[in-house]
Amino acid sequence: MNITKKRGRQLLGVVALAGAAAIALAGCTTSPSANESGSASNKTITIAQVNEVTSFNFNTPQGNLDMNGMLNYMTQPQFVTLGSDYKITPNTDLGTVKKLSDDPLKVKYTLNKDAKWSDGKAITSDDLLLGWAQASGYYDSDTQDADGKVTSGTQYFSLAAASPFQTDYPTDITKSSITLTYKKPYVDWNLVNPIQFPAHVVAEEAGTTTDDLLKALKDTPAGDTANPAPANSTLKKVADFINTGYDKTSLPSDKKLLVSGGPLMVSAWTPKQSMTFVPNPEYTGDHKVNFGKLVVRFIGDANAQVTALQNGEVDAIQPQASADTVKALDAASGVKVIDGAQVAYDHLDLNFGSSVFKDENVRKAFLLTIPREQILKSIVTPIQKDAKVLDSQLYLPGQDGYDEAVKSNDSDEYSKVDIDQAKKLLNGATPTVKILYNTENPNRVDTFQAIQSSAAKAGIKVVDGGSPDWSSLLAGGDYDASIFGWVNPGAGNAAIPQLFQTNNEGNYNKFANEEASKLAVETQTTLDESKLDEMKQQIDKIAFDQAYGLPLFQSPGLFATSSQLKGVKYFGGQTGIVWNVWDWTK
Repeated sequence: MNITKKRGRQLLGVVALAGAAAIALAGCTTSPSANESGSASNKTITIAQVNEVTSFNFNTPQGNLDMNGMLNYMTQPQFVTLGSDYKITPNTDLGTVKKLSDDPLKVKYTLNKDAKWSDGKAITSDDLLLGWAQASGYYDSDTQDADGKVTSGTQYFSLAAASPFQTDYPTDITKSSITLTYKKPYVDWNLVNPIQFPAHVVAEEAGTTTDDLLKALKDTPAGDTANPAPANSTLKKVADFINTGYDKTSLPSDKKLLVSGGPLMVSAWTPKQSMTFVPNPEYTGDHKVNFGKLVVRFIGDANAQVTALQNGEVDAIQPQASADTVKALDAASGVKVIDGAQVAYDHLDLNFGSSVFKDENVRKAFLLTIPREQILKSIVTPIQKDAKVLDSQLYLPGQDGYDEAVKSNDSDEYSKVDIDQAKKLLNGATPTVKILYNTENPNRVDTFQAIQSSAAKAGIKVVDGGSPDWSSLLAGGDYDASIFGWVNPGAGNAAIPQLFQTNNEGNYNKFANEEASKLAVETQTTLDESKLDEMKQQIDKIAFDQAYGLPLFQSPGLFATSSQLKGVKYFGGQTGIVWNVWDWTK
């Protein structure tokens, strides 16, 4: 669910199983001209985004932010993309994916012979093996305590969502292909993208060689928590580098970290202001871009985005949707507004690792003070008059299963604010609740203030734990509750264990319910859609019964463009406005 934040849900739902590659052209300057970058046009397109890039690796817990996901989407190799209808579309620019059998499930990945990284090196099965190792968790033998700390064995690659699929070591390995054989059926097999970073770059950055990396992948046994093998030092160095080596706050001086396998590559980054992308000169295929440069400006304030569009400083914006934003855009001349519902939602999560919420009565009392209807009316209703409070943790309105889930998940216990009942549950207690949220997001500020005011009526003191760096603080747990949004890719079910599996690295609020965790894991191997829905609805009910937190509303989506920019179409999934960047012209 791509934060807003991207949890695989990019933050939000489903995290792409193999992320984004970015590593610069060896020998290139940081700002190649349009001609130098091989572009068919010298046009510069400038857009605005709310969040700044924090990592070139979207798939780690700390890097799982929407803007990081957009960067990864534009710069990493992709075997599939999603269409405007969220249907999975093969990307033959990179290669082909072929299911060889159902029982056992076997899938073959074959790279095109001319596929290259932006430094001119061929994309090969070396890169597929590394991507598979990262996404599969094949080598992990770790056991963790209740706080998620490793107590025995080894955890190699760190993922925002623990890998929901299991395969044997790849077989039929050639220079350009590998075959994966699944140990169990996997519901989202056609979304698995076993490639992210160039093996030759990662090996060098980790202080080893590609040959030694491949040897480590071959020699290291599958993880066994009951009898963990000693850590393979080479593989551990590689994993440690991937886990943190791509986290940056400015343009890396080491340009190898920018090597790209997608249609675009990063060429410049002015911290807190903008990032510049240019065409990858080695990229070929239908997704090759039609412009010379893409500049992404980081503008958190929606009104400032609108002003930038009106002044011609940017060609397109994707602001936080609000009544004021819509009003300002309606009054602007030469502006095209494109809106729709996002596959995303805002929510309040309670931190189960917090001492204040160890008591179930305190959790339920606090949730009974949350003014969800007031929050909806102040933020969403002015934009979407028929919008309603969201009453599910796993479904969105209009999706199959939503109405059925709402009927049985006990969400009606929190349909209205009930201060008297909250006081009864507190029985004289006056707890203090620190809430983490994005102070630069007006909607989140309004939500926090509404909650703070309402909770005070029940004797609950709500402390402001907001920060512009909220996303990097989520995993740390130094808060009692958090307000943010999950954005789904638009397809798949990988977000379920990310949210509800005990000790999953994407389970930021440390929710630990044995039944929900078991069901979350089982959803990943359940191919029967009716049975899958039953399991999801059971998890949804557990979440409300255990006072997990509260969903607030489905997020409205909004793009706006100048009359000069053509090809932008609405998409409510994780990749946002850049989902079809190769169709843009100016």
